[in-house]
Amino acid sequence: MKIAIIALTVGGKHLAERIHASLDDSFIDTRKLKVSEKLTDLWNMDVDAIICIMATGIVVRGISKLCRDKTLDPCVLVLDEKGQFVISLLSGHLGGGNQLATKLAAALGGQAVITTASDVTGHTSLDLWAKKNKLMVEDLRLLTEKSAKLINYGTLSVFTDCKVIALPQDLQQVPIPEQADIIISDTSFPGSKALLMRPHAITVGLGCNRGTTILDFQEAVTELFNDNSLNLHSIESFASIDIKADEEGLLEYASSLNRPIKFFTKEQLNSVEGVSSSDVVFAATGAKGVAEPAAVLAAETSNCSCKLIIRKRKWKDVTAAVAIKQIRIVA
Repeated sequence: MKIAIIALTVGGKHLAERIHASLDDSFIDTRKLKVSEKLTDLWNMDVDAIICIMATGIVVRGISKLCRDKTLDPCVLVLDEKGQFVISLLSGHLGGGNQLATKLAAALGGQAVITTASDVTGHTSLDLWAKKNKLMVEDLRLLTEKSAKLINYGTLSVFTDCKVIALPQDLQQVPIPEQADIIISDTSFPGSKALLMRPHAITVGLGCNRGTTILDFQEAVTELFNDNSLNLHSIESFASIDIKADEEGLLEYASSLNRPIKFFTKEQLNSVEGVSSSDVVFAATGAKGVAEPAAVLAAETSNCSCKLIIRKRKWKDVTAAVAIKQIRIVA
């Protein structure tokens, strides 16, 4: 974490030195600026954490107009100048504020002050659990709603088509999505009131003719996903053969969805077993196929198996196939 420390008083500055010595990647902001100006600057610098040794009210006023989104804001901690109390003020979960407050309190011999309900009641923090399992939360409003239900009623139901190693004790697996408070899947569930968590495990292999436009890719992949009840937000990456690495429409399409695109050599593509082959593709590229083996290679990792779930489908200028990683859900 990149951690900034701000102090006002002489005692506070001494404490800042102690904190700086105990935390890697920390620095003390000694600029002669108003607290509000420092906070604004640090916010724009995208630091991960801001430790303020001063009255809580000063900090609250300073950050009130800076807060944007709990997935984006840095965590903010407030301490008294003796280090007796370490208050996790902002971004306690996703921003790591609670964890940092606990660590810092232990180092200083103080008391961490944490007020997030799941920590106080001992229930699962859904946002941290999703982060641990690399699940993308589709609707933060529903995340708040389901978190409140968990705290008020003690348990939530979960449906998933992923492999479950273990669930937290207050989450119970159910056999059908209609019974679920939380759905963990890359499949679309139109009209569902459940909180959708996306494993973000789908890879799309793409082949194309020279000069294919971004619109051609958009139409093909969107149609393919709609026909198979898949969600475009679940795409982890795209893939193709290396001779397409300069294909503008392909690069623009991947960029438009803010997803990486991986390129493989013909030798790598030809090493994949159990995929469709094409004499026409082989004559043009030296690879027996592009879309299917590219999707598989993009999904494979050293500790994660995958399977081809949609074999190649061809449009006028685009060929697409889909593979999915085997995701394991843990407590």
